[in-house]
Amino acid sequence: MAIKLKSSGKIFLIVLTLALIFVGKLYWYDKRPQEAKASHDIGRVALPDAPEASLAGNAIALPLPSQEESVNGGTRIVWKIMAWNSQFPLLYANGGANTTKGSLADKSRLQIQIVRQDDCFKSITDIVKFAQDYKNNPDAPGVFASFMGDGMPAFFAALSKELEPLGPEYQPVAFYAMGKSYGEDQLMGPAEWKKDPASAVGKTVACVLRDGDMNILLKWAGDNNLKVNPDETTYDKNAINLIAANDFLDAANKYITGYKETRKLIQDGKKVSEEITVGVDAVSTWTPADVNIAQQKGGLVSIATTKQYSSQMPNITITIKKFAYDHRTDIENLIMMLGQAGDQVRSFTEAKVFAAKVSAKVYNEQTADYWLKYYNGVTEKDRQGNMVSLGGSMAFNLQDAANMFGLGKDGIDRYKIVYTTFGDILSKMYPEYMATYPAYSTIVDKSFLQSVLVNHPELLEGQALKQTYSAEITTEVSSRTYEIQFETGSAVIKPTSYQVLDEILSSSVVAEGLKVGIYGHTDNTGSIAVNQELSEARAAAVKRYLVGKGLTEARIESKGFGPAKPIADNATAAGRAKNRRVQIVLGE
Repeated sequence: MAIKLKSSGKIFLIVLTLALIFVGKLYWYDKRPQEAKASHDIGRVALPDAPEASLAGNAIALPLPSQEESVNGGTRIVWKIMAWNSQFPLLYANGGANTTKGSLADKSRLQIQIVRQDDCFKSITDIVKFAQDYKNNPDAPGVFASFMGDGMPAFFAALSKELEPLGPEYQPVAFYAMGKSYGEDQLMGPAEWKKDPASAVGKTVACVLRDGDMNILLKWAGDNNLKVNPDETTYDKNAINLIAANDFLDAANKYITGYKETRKLIQDGKKVSEEITVGVDAVSTWTPADVNIAQQKGGLVSIATTKQYSSQMPNITITIKKFAYDHRTDIENLIMMLGQAGDQVRSFTEAKVFAAKVSAKVYNEQTADYWLKYYNGVTEKDRQGNMVSLGGSMAFNLQDAANMFGLGKDGIDRYKIVYTTFGDILSKMYPEYMATYPAYSTIVDKSFLQSVLVNHPELLEGQALKQTYSAEITTEVSSRTYEIQFETGSAVIKPTSYQVLDEILSSSVVAEGLKVGIYGHTDNTGSIAVNQELSEARAAAVKRYLVGKGLTEARIESKGFGPAKPIADNATAAGRAKNRRVQIVLGE
């Protein structure tokens, strides 16, 4: 016979059951090993380089724009930008926050309002609203945004999804790069990281997750064969761990203020109940956050910067396809004005100073002297007496923009490499946020820039950025060993290794400030003289391959060390195999 309980009895049993569940969770479930996100071996991060130049000879400085706002009746554009010195060409060309009389924008019959917006998510909202407005009202002012090129896969993934309901013609499109970060975005860490990258293992880096500055860390870690833990809630002693920041200034403040947090430990790939308290060991950020670190606390040096990874962070401008196609002439005029502005900023101090003054007004922060100083970049002492590099951006002219998008003489599409490299890394590390991202061919439209290059050769007199390299590498930024297969006893590269060589090419093309070292090594089988000669020949063969693909000979040094520098025991077959290697070093 079934027994019926009174209400009070039912309540007692419910409370008892919940109590048992709670105790079980507290003393068993929470303490059991749990699945943890695997720390990632970033692998070879392949990025392109950009070669410095400006107008020369009989070049003419254009008259500076006036401060009086223009009302030219032209196409209206609201341009959302972060506080970033790579936008000097736009600020110079527009003459102010709003287009001024006599400016290049005024002459192009463009009515541009420049608005500071550091929040990418708000920019997504602004572009989505513009697309909706434009679909209903073709006279709606255009909305543009400029962002860090290496962070665009995540940005486009989010933006494309939001715009899907409006149809394919309202998808976002990237069409130009007006400049790049040239040192101001950097990984700042303890000095020992520079001497021994492996000392970063088990340490922490504060940064904005899935953002361009985080990518500097990923690039450096990948080039040095270091793992990165993608989960900001756990601690992995065998990887570099991330501390999430709200924005680039918050990343610096967490280091400055001695921020700490508690993490679950990872043991044998599992998250366990044991916890550890961690602080901030390093920061990946950009100006003025790097300046704040140096002036307010100090203690960190430049580990890797965008002066070294010089094509990683171009300033990419986007809008929606429908507006760009409806205003093709305006887009081409805009590209011409930015190209001219880039040449002026690079060539004439007055133009650069003018752009700095407009920066202070648009950003409503600091002074013109401040923005000019950190556009140029400086090396100065921090609060603890360490010498540290701060700031550094570069304006593009048309030649530079052509090189960035694969329209230059070498045909290397630098931005495609940047975009796909970091898109692949982030989709691998954070599939829950970005399982896929738009293909490069769907979000970059080169036709506007191609038209300008073909129809206006007179605007190509400005020389592309160039780089000179030291005769020999004296300081290593990164070192990685590659398995390249050669025919037995010879320097003939097996075709199966061409893919590896292409990976080396892309990785080497990363930074104008870094020379490429190719070092051949052998095991100790046979005579020292023969092995020495073989190691030199194999290093030279790799060099010839890379030069044939477009790298300049001046950028590459090749050396052979024979059996002199083993990394494993030559007494075993496995050890000898490890010692037969080609080492690629990026250094200065």
